[in-house]
Amino acid sequence: MNDHHASAHDPHGHGEHGHHPSLWLYIYVFFALCVLTGASFFTYSDAWPFHHPGQEWVGWTFMMAVSCTKAMLVIMFFMHVKYEKSWKYVLTVPTAMMAVFLVLMLVPDVGLRTHHYDEGRMQRAAMPVHAEPEGGDAAEQGEHGRGH
Repeated sequence: MNDHHASAHDPHGHGEHGHHPSLWLYIYVFFALCVLTGASFFTYSDAWPFHHPGQEWVGWTFMMAVSCTKAMLVIMFFMHVKYEKSWKYVLTVPTAMMAVFLVLMLVPDVGLRTHHYDEGRMQRAAMPVHAEPEGGDAAEQGEHGRGH
């Protein structure tokens, strides 16, 4: 069939996209993104109550939650994913599964990379890895066994 016949049933030419939001919804989403960006900057201000040592994870967790919320708003509204048919799952679910698979396959490689270092490589690593001494425990070595 040609495009003229397909568009005869849809006077607006939207095809299968269905309902589109009004301009006000986009403005509300924009203001929500601005508020969330302000919340992100709040973690770096002096008013943020979790600047104490050992509490950095609270700021990191908060920033990740805000970032994921902002990404969700952009994807759902500005990329019109909220109004698409269920085919979006056919594309995103296998992609997400491959991403998780890739991470799981790389974790052992990254975690075990220092097991095959020689002494010279250990000393020149970005974060030096200090091997346990072969002839005694680390408590006997004192300050001299730490590689300084």
